[in-house]
Amino acid sequence: MTAVAQHVPRTDRFGAGDLLAEAAAGIGARPGRLMLTILGTVLGIASVVVTVGLAQTAAGQINKQFDAVAATQGAAEAATSRLGGDELALGSLPWDAPARAERLNGVEAAGLVSEIEAEGLEVTAVPVHDPSASRTASTPVMATSAGALAALDGRVVQGRYFDAGHDQRGDRVVVLGADAAERLGVVRVDRQPSIFIGERAYQVIGVVDDVVRRTDLLSAVILPNGTARADLGLTVPQELHLHLQVGAGPVVGSQLPTALSPDAPEAVKVAVPTGGSAVQRSVQADISAIFLALGGVALLIGGVGIANVTLLSVLERVGEIGLRRALGATRRQIAAQFMVESVVVGMLGGLVGAALGVAVVTAVSAASRWTPILDLRMVAVAALSGGLIGLLAGLYPSMKAASIEPISALRGGV
Repeated sequence: MTAVAQHVPRTDRFGAGDLLAEAAAGIGARPGRLMLTILGTVLGIASVVVTVGLAQTAAGQINKQFDAVAATQGAAEAATSRLGGDELALGSLPWDAPARAERLNGVEAAGLVSEIEAEGLEVTAVPVHDPSASRTASTPVMATSAGALAALDGRVVQGRYFDAGHDQRGDRVVVLGADAAERLGVVRVDRQPSIFIGERAYQVIGVVDDVVRRTDLLSAVILPNGTARADLGLTVPQELHLHLQVGAGPVVGSQLPTALSPDAPEAVKVAVPTGGSAVQRSVQADISAIFLALGGVALLIGGVGIANVTLLSVLERVGEIGLRRALGATRRQIAAQFMVESVVVGMLGGLVGAALGVAVVTAVSAASRWTPILDLRMVAVAALSGGLIGLLAGLYPSMKAASIEPISALRGGV
């Protein structure tokens, strides 16, 4: 009988089931404290999920706005070469550049835009020159092709934009930007108002607003290319603006120089969006880094809370620890018990915090009419990280519990 008793392992008295039972009993012994302990982890994990989720969602909204303009915007101009201190144009854009560009797949609209050197020509609403009147800032004069407004995402708020017929005939008509119209006192175009560029009168047929791609047009007087060539000496167009389909930038960028200048494609400089946007990635990375740092601070606070409560639990249960040691529990088993308690508390906080964070991100996105963006892998990692935080937070309290001697513990010492 003695020989048989010697083969019974001492650790069989406290198996894995006993360890889990003791840990569960310790966790559920004080529900109020458990809730407060979990609350710290919940807030930490939830803050990480919320900050990262809202950062991704906000970056998505920024990217969407960026894509709405930049991903469909293209431009072309004559390439230049520096000779000495001057820049010399290697060529020029053809006047039919919009028609050539619109033949390419992916180009939805194209238009020419040029700035007019109107030195000495004052833009006024009346042909009256008062030498005693104070000088005001001159109104810039621009020339465009008929399809430029569509290429620039502009909007006509009064009247109309000039068409190809006005351009071909060189009609003396103009369209005003909203700021220029206000400066010149043009309130309505249905009364056929006129403005003067120098001594020549031009009928105002429209007012444009919200020119997304060239906001300088809002403060300008806009003429047809044909009119600018006949009256103001415009010799070559300066810029070709394109409205592209999303994703068509690389293809259009490779084909457009040949379409505009078959004999010398290198004489045309093209700017189109690439397949991926470094600006978008930079914005998202910066926002995510800032919010993740804030979430990490909150998570650290939650981990410290678990460590404090676990250590307090050890100090309060010295007598229980001493009794279990006296009944045969090893230091490893005592440490494992408190480690399991800490990990379970951390995992509970992680799961609840991750769920709460997802709910907050979804609610905020719905209230703002955004599309919520959440990486499910990040949410799963955040939930599991609660257990990791509990593991790290329970190291010292577990070591403290394992170091308690049975005799001193039963006597009430630590």
